[in-house]
Amino acid sequence: MRASIADMAKALGISTATVSRALNNHPSISETTKARVQQLAQELHYHPNHLAAGLRKGRSNLLGVLVPHIEGTFFSAVVHGIETVARQAGFSIMICQSNEDVEHEKQNIDILIKAQVEGILVSLARTTHDFKHFEKVRQREIPLVFFDRMLEGLNVSAVVIDDHQGAYLLTRHLIEQGHRRIGHFAGPQHLNIYRNRQQGYLAALHTHGLPVEEQLIVTGNMKLKDGAAGMRQLLALPPAARPTAIFSASDFASVGAMQVLKENGLRVPQDVALAGFSNETFTSFTEPRLSSVDQRCEQMGQETVRLFLEMLAARPGTFEPRRVVLEPQVLIRESSLKVGG
Repeated sequence: MRASIADMAKALGISTATVSRALNNHPSISETTKARVQQLAQELHYHPNHLAAGLRKGRSNLLGVLVPHIEGTFFSAVVHGIETVARQAGFSIMICQSNEDVEHEKQNIDILIKAQVEGILVSLARTTHDFKHFEKVRQREIPLVFFDRMLEGLNVSAVVIDDHQGAYLLTRHLIEQGHRRIGHFAGPQHLNIYRNRQQGYLAALHTHGLPVEEQLIVTGNMKLKDGAAGMRQLLALPPAARPTAIFSASDFASVGAMQVLKENGLRVPQDVALAGFSNETFTSFTEPRLSSVDQRCEQMGQETVRLFLEMLAARPGTFEPRRVVLEPQVLIRESSLKVGG
């Protein structure tokens, strides 16, 4: 059993208030009593419950963070950025994973509310299609900030990358390499990131006078297996109808496609050029290295906490939802470069 102040007060025959003051080195307590209390605290391995103390004062100094998953580079780097700025502001973070499941996401929201967090920072699961389970957060006036993934059309505070611009620039790069039939691995379109990446891809085709061919757009969940399945689907087209390059809304799907191409004796980029999105760590180690878009992960995490702190400092009902948009960085590597060019 964890020792409490009441346990120590009973053992020493003094009041709980005296024990509390002694532990906090209050000047009204004699040095002898302080020494007795400190000695017993060491013997009982007593540790103060800072969370309970904070809640008694109306503050938990706890910030809830909800992510789809923590594996891979992106979300772990965002969380690192969140933790850095949160710690500087005096907050600890409580991390939950939805594992891309909206039901887990709902349960985690309840857990964070019960933990009396002072704010919730969230990136949505792929299976989230509505905002209903976040209404309870708003009703309790808990600051809520989205990062990376959010539902289209919501008027909420968020920190995002300019996905449209990143996709446009990388698709334009493929066009500049001489490709005219460019496929696209698209993610669920109800989420902002995948919708904006597809729109950027389409805008690049339009700007350069290339037709949109629906058979070259394959929608999936952006995992490695989805990229593999999408590549098999495109290779099943007649040779003249197949794409010579693919822009994927996910690095994972790009690697799945790369594996299938190699299994079929096709070369990257000579036969099919590939480009992804997110700049996952493995993109620098694939053979060939994968072109991608860096999402400024740590900066995204840092800006998300700063936006939360703005909301926290504002008077209730006065903060207007605000969106911070970060500039993407396109990273051109061997997977999309014309050989000899």
